[in-house]
Amino acid sequence: MLHFHLINIKSHLTTIEIMKLNQKTLLIIVFLLSPYFVVSQGCSDAGFCTMGAMKPSQDFNKNIPIKLRSITLGLYEGQSNTSAIIRAGLLDFGVTINNDYDLQIKVPYMYINGNFGSTSGIGDISLSLTKNLFTNPRFDIMGTLGTKIPTNRSDLTVPNKSMVLPMYYQTSLGTYDFIAGASFINREWLISVGYQQPIIHQNENTFEATMDSWGWYEGGMDYVREHDEARYLKRGTDIMMRFERNFRMSRLSFNVGLLPIYRITKDQALNDNNEYEKLEGTTGLALSALFGVNYKFNVLSGINLIYGQRITDREYNPDGLTRKHVISLNYTYNF
Repeated sequence: MLHFHLINIKSHLTTIEIMKLNQKTLLIIVFLLSPYFVVSQGCSDAGFCTMGAMKPSQDFNKNIPIKLRSITLGLYEGQSNTSAIIRAGLLDFGVTINNDYDLQIKVPYMYINGNFGSTSGIGDISLSLTKNLFTNPRFDIMGTLGTKIPTNRSDLTVPNKSMVLPMYYQTSLGTYDFIAGASFINREWLISVGYQQPIIHQNENTFEATMDSWGWYEGGMDYVREHDEARYLKRGTDIMMRFERNFRMSRLSFNVGLLPIYRITKDQALNDNNEYEKLEGTTGLALSALFGVNYKFNVLSGINLIYGQRITDREYNPDGLTRKHVISLNYTYNF
């Protein structure tokens, strides 16, 4: 009889293990298929809200040993206000230096396709150095300094034609940027602030939506004509904040939040007299609601899904950063 009960117990445990395995498999499938089913409107920024102390869905667990290196592989998809669909593969590498500083290197590969044709190539490279400024068992305060490096001059052209594409089709913003930021994080909250200032402009975008040059194009040009003043664009300065509420369990966690990004100085572009003029409507608030799901396979690896819904945007966006739809899926391994 004892032997019979032991067999039943063993069978019951095996059933539980299978159920856990099936739940994990189902969760992985949901993560992998979510980009195809989730419809959302997302935030738009020049990349600094995912750098260093400003990035979303950060861990806060004092019981897990610090890992010296991490690598993240990500997939991104977004759609501009025109026909252009922006996709990217992301390689994000992190390394801890002297147990005090975290160096982050992000390299995206961009593929953009729409009515004007398609472009592809390595996007702007992000470098940041983050230091834990204050820590105790209840919260951490971190600070970040960084930069973004352009990979071209934003002058990619229509395939088989010598006409420069609008900014929505460019793989680079064509600027060297200075980045600074800080964050407060505990088990429930992540609050961060960031600053991004273009310091060297290499933008040589000469797109102009005139009938003479675009008479061959049969698509809708209304939005493009309304946002076409990007000739040798000088992008303005951005300030961002992130308010994120986390709901953490042992392996699974969720977060919701707000991401306001405020452009405090006007964009500038060359006019017909080859003089830079400030563009009206380019300052103001871009506000998004963000949602995230994270799952840890173990202390070494995990996946996360992030998407957002745009609440409001600036009146005029010649830099092409506005997105109707944004979603990203990332796998991270620590070692």
